[in-house]
Amino acid sequence: MTLLLGRRARLRWLHLIIGGALLMPYFLVGTVVVGTYNRDGNAFNSLPLQLTAFAYALPMAAVTGLFPLARPLSVAAVRALCGVPAERLADGPARTRQARVRTAGWFTLHLALGAVISGMTLALTPFAVAVMTLPFLSSVRNSAVLDLPRALTRPWILALAPFAGLAMLVALAGCAAAAGALLARRAPVLLGPTPEDRLAAAERRAADLAVRNRLARELHDSVGHALSAVTLQAGAARRVLDSDPEFVREALTAIEETTRRTVGELDSVLGLLRQGDDGEDGLPGPALDALDGLLGRCGVPVSYVVQGDPGAAPTAVSREAYRIVQEGLSNALRHGGREAPVELRIAVCDKELAITLDNPLSGRAPVVRPGGGRGLRGIAERAVLLGGRAEAGPHDDGRWRLTARLPLHIPAQEKR
Repeated sequence: MTLLLGRRARLRWLHLIIGGALLMPYFLVGTVVVGTYNRDGNAFNSLPLQLTAFAYALPMAAVTGLFPLARPLSVAAVRALCGVPAERLADGPARTRQARVRTAGWFTLHLALGAVISGMTLALTPFAVAVMTLPFLSSVRNSAVLDLPRALTRPWILALAPFAGLAMLVALAGCAAAAGALLARRAPVLLGPTPEDRLAAAERRAADLAVRNRLARELHDSVGHALSAVTLQAGAARRVLDSDPEFVREALTAIEETTRRTVGELDSVLGLLRQGDDGEDGLPGPALDALDGLLGRCGVPVSYVVQGDPGAAPTAVSREAYRIVQEGLSNALRHGGREAPVELRIAVCDKELAITLDNPLSGRAPVVRPGGGRGLRGIAERAVLLGGRAEAGPHDDGRWRLTARLPLHIPAQEKR
């Protein structure tokens, strides 16, 4: 009985009743068409005319199923009432011809089966109940509506009438369950994702993953640099706390400025995560015009030489260049220490922006923060995404060198 009257069967029955209700406007139009050449016949009193109107209604329903919005409405009903897993159904309107044709096929099948089951439910249910009451109510036996033959009023036939009525109801439930199961099996075929839908979904996932990776790089470079700088400055201040109060005061001021700036950048990135969008102009963040402030509070002495006009670089290139320099300074802090001087050269020409950052290697163990080790890979990714390249590593002269070359003219799709 669970298969016939369980919760899933009842919901599928309701889904079929909805299909029958949706077909009714098309059926009424079909009766009007039938009435134009059968003026003496009432379609509602003639089974052949009803079947003819039904035949006219189905093509009109199929045309309606071709509209793009028919698919999301059908999918919503199937997910709620037919028990089909959501991942087996497509999302969004049907855009391609193949998807629209499939949706039209589903819509027509749903309305056709729904009309049949709805008609059986409306006609057979009261008749079966009347048959079940024949042995008990003489008024039903003598009803002009039923107009029973005299042979059916025999006692042994009346004794079997309740079982016959119950069998009719069971048969109705079986037909409804079979029709509902048929729709549930065909739904993934007709309403499932097409190859174009799968490709679009894969592109959306790739775009989301790219945004997540960019946000991860922003967090790594911004917060990672701040932690490295704050750690070294706090360590240096602790060592000279009693002997050089002025230095301690400067270190604490630098720590305050670094953390305040980093909190602002962190709020911007987390705001994008909450919005689920990367904005119209790409990720927010400082660019090369904020480089002087970064060099002044990075915690190491920096010799900065610039050639050309950094302001001429596109916003995306300038922003990525700032992050590359920031990560390079973080590496210098970890590997060279606070006292090691850093040489930074930025050259802007007609076609590219070149960054070179040198710092000596102290030979001691670097200061390592938890989760480190991704900075150089992030630098390379930033350069490659802009169509450039980046290299980093020790040189024979005992210095660590980071070089990056970023093209100034990048494709429009890579500016974000």
